[in-house]
Amino acid sequence: QQRGVDTIPWRAVFRRTTTRERSLSAASQAGLVNNLNDGMAWGLLPLLYASHGLSVAQIGILAAAYPAVWGVGQAGTGALSDRIGRKGLIVAGMVIQGGAIALIAVSTTFWPWLAGAMALGLGTAMVYPTLLAVVADVADPAWRGAAVGVYRLWRDLGFVVGAVAAGVVAQLSGIPAAILVVAALTVGSGMVVLVRMRETLAARRD
Repeated sequence: QQRGVDTIPWRAVFRRTTTRERSLSAASQAGLVNNLNDGMAWGLLPLLYASHGLSVAQIGILAAAYPAVWGVGQAGTGALSDRIGRKGLIVAGMVIQGGAIALIAVSTTFWPWLAGAMALGLGTAMVYPTLLAVVADVADPAWRGAAVGVYRLWRDLGFVVGAVAAGVVAQLSGIPAAILVVAALTVGSGMVVLVRMRETLAARRD
């Protein structure tokens, strides 16, 4: 029997979404890391590009390539997740993001950076709508809104954590080192999803 909204305290939904339910907790940490690398991208990457002498116009192209691919791509990846499942897209997307960030960190010229920015956009497009779909798959309608709120809390905290952590590491070890740390965290987050998340799409669930 489905319980009413008033019988499910917000604290219980918070615990369930953050730690207790495997797929929801995996989605929450992946959302945080996804926005962590997004915060790094907007904060550090323009500084990296400028330090190698790129013009403002070139930096603008690189800055636009990432959200352009992400924005266009997520319409297709969201629909794709309804056909092939959620987990594989999320794991692959996080790994692609990590590889793209690493490519940007070790490159020194415009074209590899453009390739990295576009790959980062593709990986984000694979992850961003699919994580929300996981929450919708798992959360009962009686507490789905609360679960989305908790997921968004963790996801949006990623901007704060990413900006602060990347800034501290960049100050201590340099911008490329900070970007590589974010790349490693992103791939690690994908591995957490691989181990902890169940496939949540009903048609693909074991």
